[in-house]
Amino acid sequence: MKLSVPVRRRLLGAVTAAVALGATLVCTATAGASSSNAPSVEPDHAMGWSIRAHEGVAGKPAPSLLATQTPGLDVSHYQGSINWATVKANGAKFAWIKATEGTSYHDPYFSQNYLAAYNQGIIRGAYHYGRPDVSSGTVQADYFASNGGGWSRDGLTLPGTLDIEWGTAGEGGDCYGKSHSQIVQFILSFSNEYHARTGRWPVIYTATSWWTECTGNTGDFSSTNPLWVARYSTSVGTLPYNWGYQTVWQYADSGIFPGDQDRFNGDYSRVQALANG
Repeated sequence: MKLSVPVRRRLLGAVTAAVALGATLVCTATAGASSSNAPSVEPDHAMGWSIRAHEGVAGKPAPSLLATQTPGLDVSHYQGSINWATVKANGAKFAWIKATEGTSYHDPYFSQNYLAAYNQGIIRGAYHYGRPDVSSGTVQADYFASNGGGWSRDGLTLPGTLDIEWGTAGEGGDCYGKSHSQIVQFILSFSNEYHARTGRWPVIYTATSWWTECTGNTGDFSSTNPLWVARYSTSVGTLPYNWGYQTVWQYADSGIFPGDQDRFNGDYSRVQALANG
């Protein structure tokens, strides 16, 4: 169900260009990259920014669904400076923090958030915003693993996540100008390279309708990659192709925690099990 409210997207550094007298003032969004030399085809996105327009109204999960689920969150620099002691006091048990996007963007708040969450004893991991229009999945997995997306068996580090969702018109449209097989190949090559680099399969964050549209329900990752599904509703709904259950459910874009609100499908021991591999 598509929302009537605007897509939640915060643009960085809007550029204005005035044309001849009496012409319309045109505003265009600049790329939210870490330097002015970064390619304009690679803007900075927050996890789930495109989900809201496609996946229904953000809501609270029914209480019965929360009994065996563990609360957590995901954040990027859009949340600014976060008081992780308060996040912990409010009950968060896990978090994923944006590290990278494409092949050159590194979130400026990643290191701060990653260390602060760790110091509070919150099990945390990094996520990478996938851009199939920029490079292969192999190249992006290497960039991610080398820039905060690694994994260690310290009990507080989750495997990295590939965030894959709708693109914009400037990025080639919903599916980044790629065929079903090309999208599947991007995900597969990212997954394989991340596994080769870290020994862990990455979590895949996506939405069922994007998966249907852009993979054509081809490619089966259910036996290797944990699923993190986004659906802003009171139930998780139908899952992407061949996954029998979700590991994590992102159910709202605001709530008690900064950023997006998530539920791990199981008690805290299951979060620990994922962290420990």
